[in-house]
Order: sequence, then structure tokens, then C-alpha cells
Amino acid sequence: MVTLALYNLKGGVGKTAASINLAYLAAREGYKTLVWDLDPQGSSSFYLGAKAPVKNEARKLLKDEMELTEAILPSPYENLSIIPADISSRQADILLNEMKQSKRKLASMLAALKKEYAVVILDCPPGISVLHDAVFVAADWVLMPNIPTTLSIRSYETVDGYFKENDFDRSKLKCFFSMVDHRKNLHHEVMHDFYKDKYFLKSYIPYLSDVEKMGVHEAPLETYAASSYAAQCYRDLWKEIRKTCIE
Repeated sequence: MVTLALYNLKGGVGKTAASINLAYLAAREGYKTLVWDLDPQGSSSFYLGAKAPVKNEARKLLKDEMELTEAILPSPYENLSIIPADISSRQADILLNEMKQSKRKLASMLAALKKEYAVVILDCPPGISVLHDAVFVAADWVLMPNIPTTLSIRSYETVDGYFKENDFDRSKLKCFFSMVDHRKNLHHEVMHDFYKDKYFLKSYIPYLSDVEKMGVHEAPLETYAASSYAAQCYRDLWKEIRKTCIE
């Protein structure tokens, strides 16, 4: 089982869109795939039409009042399941802060799924907190979508520094550009600089309306715009991630 965390210090950079599209592509290729929606906003849950059937489910999972396997729901797509978020996900930092060995909590929970799933994708809320420390330990790879702007790149540098200062494995960090607007010279300049230094995966996701329409269709891009350029970019990104992180 390979665990991929879609994460960034900033919000609004395309974490959830990447989580859903990569999960769909993995499942379509035959990998039994699970999305765990850790964000209280529940956007991944929305895209896959899932809602936690138990009140305060996220809190109960972290307090060991429910088994993780009990929270798994099927999606409309073969080989793809989800653990949906609910508003109690906002309490994760408080609950983890009260636990011994909190950094290993998510890893220990996921251990029960090793024989069941090939790929687990964690859709993470933005920020750096006790929850994120647990994510950084649990994930085999931390995938960071970044908009090619100065502030977004600073978030990458901040996270890289945080990994170094807290003895997290920096080799887990894999970044890719997201919401790329080819009309903006700054985007081209930033991408050129970081590609030159080999910090980022070569594949990127463009800023196109087809991606935004995921909210209208409540579905992965491949299901309604498979021939679009955006869909091709997600396919390219998945192939690169699969080669780098899974195979």
C-alpha cells in the first residue's frame, strides 16, 4: 500500500481536484484506491457523492470509538472508496494534541488497510499543525500542488524548512505546478526557474474551466471531459507519480 498526501500550507491551490482525479485514474488502472478526506470542508466527499452516515464520525475515528474500516464508503466508480469528512474534522488538532505518540496516530490507523488497498490518498486541509505532523509521518509521499507565483513558492520553501527543522523525511516531498495560466509571464518564469533546479515534477495542471466544472458535475474530470487538455494533464501527472512513487 502506498499512501499519497495531497497537501499545501496554502488553500486554493488544487489539492482536492488533484486528489479526486488522481484517485480516479489509479482506480481505473486497477489499483484498489481509497480517498481519506481530512478537510472539514469535505470537498472530496462532495465530488464523490459521499456523506458520513455517523454524526461526528471524524472525531470518533480519532478517539478509537470507531474502526477506520467502518467509515469506508463505496464511490460510484469501480475500485474507488472514500472515508468522508464531516465538520468534526475541525477537532483533529485538539484530539491529537491530547494523545501520546500523536505523530504516529494516522499511520497506526492506516496500518489496518495495508492488505485491502494499493493506493490511499489523503486530502489534507491547508496549514501546519499537529494533524499535519501525523500526515507527514503516515504518508509515503507528500505531493504539493503549487501555483507558480512568488507567494505560493514561498509556501513550498516554508514546508521544506519545516521538514528539515523537525526531522521529517524531506525526500517524501514531491511538488507539481497547479492552476498554471499560460497567459501570465510570471508563471512561465517561475516554472522555468524551478524546473531548472529539478524541484518539481515535469507534469503540471493548467488553470482551465474544465477543472472548475468538477463542482458542477460532482465528478472526476475524466467522466465528463476526457478529451480535454486538462484531463490529459492529469493523466500525464498520474503517470509521472505512478512511475516515481508507486512502481
